[in-house]
Amino acid sequence: MLLARSVALFVVAALFEIGGAWLVWQGVREHRGWIWIGAGVIALGAYGFVATLQPDGDFGRILAAYGGVFVAGSIAWGMVADGYRPDRWDVTGALICLAGMALIMYAPRDH
Repeated sequence: MLLARSVALFVVAALFEIGGAWLVWQGVREHRGWIWIGAGVIALGAYGFVATLQPDGDFGRILAAYGGVFVAGSIAWGMVADGYRPDRWDVTGALICLAGMALIMYAPRDH
């Protein structure tokens, strides 16, 4: 149950952070305006809150592991939102990042 909750929180955090960054990007680079930028800033703040809900209490571990989720999630977001087509190296790199995330978060620990 804790594993499922942790994974779900990483997914929600990715949606807020990547989505927030994408909204800011759209607002600034695509000239969509301040509403898009403001929505992005709010989403980025929500990401920071969601990260605190992880069952593990180690800030460094959570943020380091989230990096792997961010890499894979960013590629997926780009595919869905912008039509980005990753090559085999993008996919391989994302899978390596997710494997690193799993080791950081879910490897057995002696504590």
